[in-house]
Amino acid sequence: MSAQPSTRRAFLRSATGIAAAASVPYWITCRAAAAPGRSKNDRPLFAAIGVGGRGTGVLQEAAQFGDVVAVCDADLKHAERAKALFGGKPQVYQDFRKLLERKDVEIVTNGTPDHWHTAVNVAACKAGKDVYTEKPLTLTIDEGKLLRRVVHETGRIVQVGTQQRSDPNFRLACELVRNGRIGKLRQVTVILPFYNTKGGPFAIRPVPSELNWDLWQGQAPLREYCPERVHANFRWWWEYCGGIMVDWGQHHMDIAFWGMDMENSGPLWVEGNAIFPNEGRPNCYSNPDRFVVKMKFPGDIDLLYFVAHDKRYRESITPSEEARLFADTQAEQTEGSRNGIMFTGERGRVFVNRGNVRGKAVEELKDNPLPADAARLYKSDNHMANFFECVKTRKPNISTVDVAHRVITACHLSNIAVRLKRRLTWDAAQEEILGDPDAAGSVYVRREQRAPYQITG
Repeated sequence: MSAQPSTRRAFLRSATGIAAAASVPYWITCRAAAAPGRSKNDRPLFAAIGVGGRGTGVLQEAAQFGDVVAVCDADLKHAERAKALFGGKPQVYQDFRKLLERKDVEIVTNGTPDHWHTAVNVAACKAGKDVYTEKPLTLTIDEGKLLRRVVHETGRIVQVGTQQRSDPNFRLACELVRNGRIGKLRQVTVILPFYNTKGGPFAIRPVPSELNWDLWQGQAPLREYCPERVHANFRWWWEYCGGIMVDWGQHHMDIAFWGMDMENSGPLWVEGNAIFPNEGRPNCYSNPDRFVVKMKFPGDIDLLYFVAHDKRYRESITPSEEARLFADTQAEQTEGSRNGIMFTGERGRVFVNRGNVRGKAVEELKDNPLPADAARLYKSDNHMANFFECVKTRKPNISTVDVAHRVITACHLSNIAVRLKRRLTWDAAQEEILGDPDAAGSVYVRREQRAPYQITG
């Protein structure tokens, strides 16, 4: 896997630093006070499910607001490493279902691979736990519908790890757009970082003794083990994830939806092309690494969605491949060397990413600030702190399943469109693909689930 862009590392370091400085309100809810085994300092007890790289990061952030009593991973090496970070005190589990039987655990963090997100989140909610879950929210569109229903039925607080919503630059950009500072919104450009996924075929290897390979695969189709399938690289296999289109896509598309005020809606149609660098080759990474997708939203808003044309991108694509990417998408070939979100209106533009927000509308704020009666968005300056506060108060959190499901649906539709190579018409009210039975039954709408790991709601 390519090294992650420095902007993301800086963002995570910044978020962790803010969290360390945050104070935690006294825990006073009756539910929490009555929980058996509550820590003496009245901090909630939580468990971490999935403690690989990002999962450990989430665990460490959560540990600033609660006491970790258990860690769980299908790879016991990961679980033991996480346990050691906390002085060997948390209990180790390999199967999350056993962990969820604990009555003292009130909260879980979910840092599992994407194909396990929904199963863990559904089971945790039904077990009476509140959840902080990594993105992307789901593997398929139907999983999102199921999870949304379960969250509503159980009344659990589920915070989705789209932490850009708790960054002031992203909030400011969206407030400027929604207050008309760039005029009527005409286009949104969503640019993701580039990861080259050319690789394989990979050699089959013996399964490490510490890894429960059958459990790790879960509902996904059974495959022979190779190290390139697990941990950080799972993102590049369609069995487990939709690739960069959903991984970073949920982050940046979330801001696009926020700025467009489309959090309860979706695109009217989606079309696009993609490059699959290992197409047709067995036991290779199977997700695209370059794509161009165009969407049309209500209000005649165009959304253009692609990966950044940085140096690595340009060095790994031919002119003919580039031309094919933009063919039949009704989109002009657009250069964008930095990932982020560009809002373009009749009177100007605003660009925002992890690091800065810029545009004339931003520069004008010094002399012309937003008035007192301006439309303001949910303010959170720390994503994990917001989650724990909402667990305490039971007030809505900043990144809900309802909104995250709408956002990731657009990403899933993008995957379907580039795989089927045709335009999809989407009914956002009914949440259905219209007039295309093959697309409506595709693996990113629903897929078969391997026994005994089927998701039940």
